[in-house]
Amino acid sequence: MDIKEIQNLIKFVAKSGASEVKLEMDDIKITIKTGGDDKGESTTYVQQIPMNQPVAQAMPAAPTAEPVAEAPAASDDSKYITIKSPIIGTFYRKPSPDKPVFVEVGTSIGEGDVLCVIEAMKLFNEIESEVSGKIVKILVDDSSPVEFDQPLFLVDPS
Repeated sequence: MDIKEIQNLIKFVAKSGASEVKLEMDDIKITIKTGGDDKGESTTYVQQIPMNQPVAQAMPAAPTAEPVAEAPAASDDSKYITIKSPIIGTFYRKPSPDKPVFVEVGTSIGEGDVLCVIEAMKLFNEIESEVSGKIVKILVDDSSPVEFDQPLFLVDPS
């Protein structure tokens, strides 16, 4: 199995919605874990069983190169405060379909401002800001399911 086949397998698993896939062949073991709806990120572990093949030496280099490319983006977000979901449910940016959204990117917010609602068991829970600042990024699409502690917004506190 070459690097292109592994990359195609990773893309296929990410699109399929599976949370974990394990593949074992004669000389290779691959485990692909996806993070769910977060950002489409996936984690891939490639374990090579020792054999005398020159192709086997090149394969472990591919998975280690991907996280290095993502590291600068993570450091840019470190100056922002992440507002996370306090409950499991469905994320809505509007109080109702005919009303405007609570916040947009660039909106200045204060403590106690309503940012969104999360529906859980037919109850709509208003999610209020615990910080003041400016919305930098909205991390979840409207009407999407969210998990407990899932990042919803990035806020610039300055």
